[in-house]
Amino acid sequence: MRVLDAIGPDYAKAFAVERFGFGPDKLVANLPMALGAGSVTPLQMARAYAVFANGGYRVEPYLIARVADASGKHIFEAHPPEAGRTAPRTLSEANSFIMTSLLQSVAQHGTAAATNVLRRTDVAGKTGTTNGYRDGWFAGYQHELVAVAWMGFDTPRTLGTGEWGARTALPIWLDYMRGALEGVPIHRDTPPNDVTLVDGELFASDHVPGRGFIPTIDVGPTSDVAGRGAEVVAGEEAGRPPPPSPVPIVSEGEKQHILQYFEAP
Repeated sequence: MRVLDAIGPDYAKAFAVERFGFGPDKLVANLPMALGAGSVTPLQMARAYAVFANGGYRVEPYLIARVADASGKHIFEAHPPEAGRTAPRTLSEANSFIMTSLLQSVAQHGTAAATNVLRRTDVAGKTGTTNGYRDGWFAGYQHELVAVAWMGFDTPRTLGTGEWGARTALPIWLDYMRGALEGVPIHRDTPPNDVTLVDGELFASDHVPGRGFIPTIDVGPTSDVAGRGAEVVAGEEAGRPPPPSPVPIVSEGEKQHILQYFEAP
C-alpha cells in the first residue's frame, strides 16, 4: 500500500495495463489496487504471469494455432511474437528472476505448498481469494507453461466459508499440471549477472542492502526493541500511556528511489 501511494495509483494502473496487458476499464486507480481491487479474466492473468515465466517479455495469447483444409494443407498459421525474439520486453530479466524466486517460495512453503505433490522445484505461483469467498484463484507456472484456475459463479455469490483459492482452484491446477509436466525435465534457472545473493536473499545488484534510502536507523536508549522491555523515561508518570507513534511520511527521496524500479523494464 505504501509503495502504491508513493508511485501513485494512476502510474501503477498504467504500468499494469501497458506491461502486463490488464484491461484499463476494469482497474480503478486507487490505493485498494494494492490489495487486489479490480477485475481480471483468467486469460489476462495467464498473460501477466507469462511475463515472469519467460524472463520479462509480454506475449499475446491466441486460441487457434493453425487451420488446415481437407487435404492437410495449412490455410492459416498463427505467428505470434515470441519471447526473447520479437515480443517486447516489459520487465528486466533480474526483476522477473527475483519474482519467480518469490513465487517459488509460495509454491514450496506458503499457501500453495500443495504443489509439492508434483515433486518439482521449478513451479511458482500464488493463490487468491476475494472478499466473501466469491472467487478462488490459483495462477502458477513452470518455465515453459503458465496455467490459471478460477472457481466461482457467473453471477457472483459466495462459494462458502473457508473456500480459499488453495482449496478450490489449486486442486484444478494440480490435476492439469500433473499431466502437462509429465516427462518434462525440471528447469534450473541461472541468476542473471545483475542479481546478487546476500545472506540467502536475492537482490538487484545495484540495490543490495546498504544502498537503500535509509542509511541508518537510530535506536535511542528508551526505544522498545526486540529483546528489551519498554523503558520509562525519567520523570514520566506511572501509568501514563506512551505518546502515539508518529505517522510514517514518505519522503521525496524515498518516493524517487521507489520510482526507479518502475521507470525502466
